[in-house]
Amino acid sequence: MVGSADRAKRPAGLDRERVTSAAVRLLDAEGPAGFSMRRLAAELDVTAMSVYWYVDTKDELLVLALDAVFGEVELPRTGSAAGWRDRLRGLATGYRAMLVRHPWVPALLGNQVEAGPCSGAFAACVRRVVADAGIPASGQVGAVSAVFRFVYGAHFAGAEPGERDSEFALELLIAGIEAVAARPG
Repeated sequence: MVGSADRAKRPAGLDRERVTSAAVRLLDAEGPAGFSMRRLAAELDVTAMSVYWYVDTKDELLVLALDAVFGEVELPRTGSAAGWRDRLRGLATGYRAMLVRHPWVPALLGNQVEAGPCSGAFAACVRRVVADAGIPASGQVGAVSAVFRFVYGAHFAGAEPGERDSEFALELLIAGIEAVAARPG
């Protein structure tokens, strides 16, 4: 537990949320290669050691930043009247928009094994939508993977198809999920 003497050493006006927001802005501007705790501290106008009041390591901060941007993806409300197709389209579109806003995300996704509450909620929501489509538990990971690897892969490879092509490809994937869900057994 941090005592009152320790609290007095913390920089005024700084908190974990502000540190995380600044990390996201710095990653947006510099990418992972240009990100450092010293650079972040300079951005916040504090000493590098001050940042460590709020996070234990740079890796922890990167997990927080990654989780924060997943929090930008709008999740359909539980009990939404929208069908699974519309919810899946919305999630895929929101995921793509997040990747466009934060081009550093793909570089970190492969390196981070921890999930925060926002990325966990996103993953759980996608699994619920695929389950609502009628995909059996044994095929849900594959269905989720098909849609989001397409979105992620096209963005990451720089081979982003045109908007109409992208929408058509997503519709093909959704139709495939629907066809598999409709198969007997």
